[in-house]
Parts: sequence; structure tokens; C-alpha cells
Amino acid sequence: PLLIPTQENIMVTFLPFKGYRPNIRAGETIADRVSPPYDVIGEEELRQLQSKRENVTNLTLSPDADKRYTQARKRLDEMVADGSLKQDEPSYYIYDQTFSDGGKTYTRRGLVGILRTEEYSEGNIIPHEETFSKVKADRLNLLRDMETHLESIFGIFPGLGKELDRKVDDSARLLYRYVDGNGVEHRYSRICDEGLCKEISEKLKDQKMLIADGHHRYETALNYAKENPDSEAKQFVLCTMVSQDDAGLVIWPTHRLIDAGDIGETSAIKKIGKAMTMTEVTEEEMESRLKEHLFGMMFRSGRCFLLDNTSDDGNVMMKLDTYAAQQKILYGVYKSDEGKSKISYDAELGSVKKAMAEKKHDAAIVLNAPCLQTIWDLAGQGKRMPKKTTFFFPKIWSGWVFYRME
Repeated sequence: PLLIPTQENIMVTFLPFKGYRPNIRAGETIADRVSPPYDVIGEEELRQLQSKRENVTNLTLSPDADKRYTQARKRLDEMVADGSLKQDEPSYYIYDQTFSDGGKTYTRRGLVGILRTEEYSEGNIIPHEETFSKVKADRLNLLRDMETHLESIFGIFPGLGKELDRKVDDSARLLYRYVDGNGVEHRYSRICDEGLCKEISEKLKDQKMLIADGHHRYETALNYAKENPDSEAKQFVLCTMVSQDDAGLVIWPTHRLIDAGDIGETSAIKKIGKAMTMTEVTEEEMESRLKEHLFGMMFRSGRCFLLDNTSDDGNVMMKLDTYAAQQKILYGVYKSDEGKSKISYDAELGSVKKAMAEKKHDAAIVLNAPCLQTIWDLAGQGKRMPKKTTFFFPKIWSGWVFYRME
């Protein structure tokens, strides 16, 4: 019900645009230009990507010594001038990703356009996670210098409907295809039919959008829009929208890894036991029975537990595993909000188990996969989930198309 807007409201403005995209030449492939989003790239992977002169990471992750991006801007201007990037007529783009998860194969389809930014208080663009202010400061410098949206936010919307979906299938023309190192197939297509583009933008006018991924980029784009009130072009952000009933909407949990500082394991378990119900189990039992409980925990000693609330204290957010874990354990026991312990994040359970087996951390909180309906319900009530509650898999890659605003 939260997805159905009231009649008197005008909802999102989502438009086609004149995208700049890679002009692939002899000796090149699209793999030389694209990358995962900036915030999930490791050091070695970044070195490999930036060895390709025109890879998008040389624009998004190459700040000057003063943390500005003037040299990256020069490189972008050169890429436009020498034809490394070419500009389309007004278009939407279709981004299909085919991937495997849990032994099943899925395809997720995104519709790419530009979204008008507005305050969350308007009720049309709905966030679901908290953000880090330090990250937004860097991304704002990037926008100021580049005057270009180089990476897309990821939104979820009610959908176009079967008739429009069929028209999109018939009209889309494949531009790029790439299979990445994790076996995900990326296909990027273009829709340039003026009539169909108009139909799509009209359909979106009566819909709302939940930000799935890219809260930092959206809030940065909104701040940038406020800095440039006289520029219509700068009121928009590059956005990839996925229908709420898309069969490929796979959400992973993001597990918490704890470096406890001077907080000992025995003392921590005793305090956690006073705040929550703890059932000690083997590692295998913790994993197999996790869905029956709020979340699990692993400790450096090898001890494992399944945890549940003793009560929700009348707070609806306590039913959310990431929130209960944050308030009762990370803040309540490990005092991470006071800097007494360090928290890191990992969306892959296999990686978490390996790190704990190698005694790299003092404890780990193992979470269940978030439910999309729960995300909608809480977001619709104006509730913000803790940072990194969701991990939409696979990530939306960057470099396929840019939105220039100068």
C-alpha cells in the first residue's frame, strides 16, 4: 500500500537525457572503461582498473592533492574532445544483469535516466539507510569539479506495466555486453524512440521511488542542486530504476565484524546475555537455523550463538536485526559509538567465516537477508535503517553512460 501514491501528489520526474558513453575503438573493449561503483573497489582491483587510461575510476577516484578533481575534469574534457566519449540524442537506457545466487540464475533489469532531486520531506524519494557525512564531502567536490554524474544511484519503483515493458523490449538496441570476473553478465541497451521515451516519463509521474543503493550520491546531488538553483540541468541525478516486482531483486545482508579493543569476550557475552536471549549452538547450527532467529554471533574462541530480543521495548525498529544489533550490542556492549571498538562490514558469509577462523576479529554479527517489504514499510514510516543494512546484489557498475550538466 505504501507504493500507491495519493491522487493529489505529483511524484518523481524521471527523464531521458543526452548521455555521453564510451566510443569503443580498435584495441579496446568495454571492460577497459567500466568498473564496480567507487565504494566497493579494493586496492589491487583499483590499480588494475586505473592502468586503463580511460577507465571511469580515473575520473571518480583520482582526486588531486587538495582533494579536488581538476585533473580528472581535464581528462574528461579530453575524452569528449578526442571522441573517446560520444553523445547520444535524448535516450533512456536499459541495464540488464544476469547472475547466479544460491544456485539459481536471475536477470535484473534497470531503466536508466535522470531523476530530479528533491527533499525527502516531499515524500516522493524515499531513503532507507543512514549515511556518512565524510563520504558526501568528497563526492560533492567531485560534482563541483566534474559537473558530470559519472555513477548512477539505484532506485526501486512500482514498474512500467506489461504493455510498456513489451514496448521497451521491442525498442531497446544493445550497445555493450560484458561478463565480469564474478560471472555477472552486463548488457547495456538504448531506447531513443521519442514517443516511447515520452510514454515512460509520463508513466513515472505518478510513482514514488525508494533509494536502494546510492544514498550518499543522492544526498550529494541534492546539495549540489541547491548550490546551483539557476541551473535546471544541475537539479538532476543519474539514476537506474528497477521495478519492485523484478525477479532479479536479490538483497544480501551486510554482516558486522567487531574488533573489540579492551572489551574481553567473557565480559561481552555476559553483557549481551543480559540484553538479549542467547542460545549457544555450533557454527553449522547457527547457519542452518539463522532464519528462525533475529541474528547470530561468532566469537574469536569459536563459540557461536543465536540471538533474539527479550522485548522490543515498544520500538518497531527493534524487530529489525541490524537496528537491534547496533543498539544493544555494537553501542550497548562494545561502545562503538564512543570509539571503544572498530566495526567493519562484509556481505559474504563465506568471507566472514574465513576471517573468524583465522582469528582476524574478536566477534562477528551474522544477519539474515533483509526483506524488501520490510524496507518499504519502515521507510514509508520515515524510519532510517542503520548504515549498510542492505546489499543489493549485484552492484550497478559505472562507466556505461555519463550525464554532463555544464
